[in-house]
Amino acid sequence: MSLNGEPAGVAPGWAETWMRERGALLEGHFLLSSGLHSDRYLEKFRLLEDPARAEEALRLLLEPWLRGAEPVAACLGPLTGGAFMAWAAARLLGTRFLFAEREAGRLSLRRGFRLEPDEPVLVTEDVLTTGGSARETLELVHQAGARPLALVVLADRRAPDVQDLGVPVRALWSLPLGAWPPRTCPLCLAGTPLTERGSRRLAGP
Repeated sequence: MSLNGEPAGVAPGWAETWMRERGALLEGHFLLSSGLHSDRYLEKFRLLEDPARAEEALRLLLEPWLRGAEPVAACLGPLTGGAFMAWAAARLLGTRFLFAEREAGRLSLRRGFRLEPDEPVLVTEDVLTTGGSARETLELVHQAGARPLALVVLADRRAPDVQDLGVPVRALWSLPLGAWPPRTCPLCLAGTPLTERGSRRLAGP
């Protein structure tokens, strides 16, 4: 499902220019947070380093809710980038902010955070590849009996065969990029050195 209006995203040209200007779109041989390998990597923190443009990007993404298309009670995102986005989205929309963090290998709501039954929640993530963290975050919303409205992301790089997340996805730029399991990675087979990227292994106290 999509809220983009266009398959390429809500502002693909603007997004590509911004990402290239920030040096955020990298080429090489990368180990992603998902465990997959890729020949391109989006260093989203180079985007968040530029708060003014990041806010401009969020305003484009949040346009339906900023004009009151439907109420939002809370914004929720997984650590790390998704949480930064949730905080900024909550500030723009005037809602509560929550983040999910890993505990025993699974995302959970800690630090007293809780969602209320039937509460309308906007879920945020920085970059979608396999959708693993986004899927876990959405499951937390469902477990609480709250209502996920949509998933808002800077970039959607999912391959066409990745399972649907069950909610509308609104992306600034949809750009499916090559991503392979290590055993079939053409860059590994070619002997290209691997660079590790991503923050999924990070966990707070």
